[in-house]
Amino acid sequence: MKKILLSFIFLINFLYSAQVEELLWPKGESFLTFLEKNNIPLKLYYELDKEDKELCSEIQTNNRFHLYTEDDGSFSQVLIPVSLDMQIHIYKDSTNNYKFQTLPINYSESSELFAIPINESISSDIQKATGDVTISAIINSLFSGVDFKKMKKGDFVAVEYSQKTYLGKLHGMPEIKSVMVQINGKPFYRFKNEKDDKYYDENGVGFTKTYLFQIPLTYTRISSPFTNKRYHPVLKRYRAHLGTDFAAPTGRNIYAASDGRVEFVGTKGGYGKTIIINHQNGYKTLYAHQNGFAKGIRQGKVVKKGELIGYVGSTGLSSGPHLHLGLYRNNVAVDPMTVLKKPKMEGLDPRDKAPFLANAKNIISKFNKEMNNDNRTTPNRLDRIHDRSNIDLF
Repeated sequence: MKKILLSFIFLINFLYSAQVEELLWPKGESFLTFLEKNNIPLKLYYELDKEDKELCSEIQTNNRFHLYTEDDGSFSQVLIPVSLDMQIHIYKDSTNNYKFQTLPINYSESSELFAIPINESISSDIQKATGDVTISAIINSLFSGVDFKKMKKGDFVAVEYSQKTYLGKLHGMPEIKSVMVQINGKPFYRFKNEKDDKYYDENGVGFTKTYLFQIPLTYTRISSPFTNKRYHPVLKRYRAHLGTDFAAPTGRNIYAASDGRVEFVGTKGGYGKTIIINHQNGYKTLYAHQNGFAKGIRQGKVVKKGELIGYVGSTGLSSGPHLHLGLYRNNVAVDPMTVLKKPKMEGLDPRDKAPFLANAKNIISKFNKEMNNDNRTTPNRLDRIHDRSNIDLF
């Protein structure tokens, strides 16, 4: 009922707006400079609570957002995504006062299974069939070591995947559930195991690399866990916290969670003194609210796991000394604790192997049926909202 009501409210607002623009968030733009450009009082930001101020620091360069204006060109409202699930909504109420809220992105999600014969190359043919470059990029990373150059015309690629869509466009990365590629008639398979988010072949042999991260400091407690989207029953609103807060005394050492290159060092909105490290494997880590940076830490510096990078503080908009740790996989925030906590075992749990193999056999049967079908499924074609050209998931 709440989703229906929200949709109705937006529909009424949009009908009375003269124009809607789909824009890209400019490089170097902060939330405060956006408010200034649109003549929105800065107190709107300064009166927000800590979590909402942090969310304003999550807006990424080249994020697509929707700006609504009145007949005279003045600001009406704006919807700015801060994750795949949440967006910032600023609007003028009936008394012309500016309001801020966070809302879920009500995307749709669908699954597809298709098989296409290779005419040119796996990348070219999948892009022509789906309109999406990311599917073939993920498949390439899953089959590292398999020589696609030996594919012949008439070999097949078959894919089962799910995809989010929002406002008629692709939203976020496709989730590849299973895939088969033929190399000179010989099939190679990868199947995703939902329990550990890794890929295995039809015999249960694993093909996903494990990237080892460490908790970057000695902390007293987790003061605020990661929450991607939740409805607060008391405040009657949606909240999000796209990181894990580790409470610790001011000045305590912060270490790099894994090997990487420093991508950003400086002040980042409500996050205060912040370091971002690119780990060259699809992952980035963000270390916020620091009191200061370690000597020699600069943009472009290569750091090793466990190397000192900074010190716990309370800079920016913080209620006390702590480290806010953000973890991003292909620019999408994920729960740091799911990666920082090492799995109990590598590979399939023996209890999971039998049902996994049975499911793989079922999917192989579906792939074969689709390949032998004269009226094969035609994949949906949609524009991509986020074009992530540098994809290295595995």
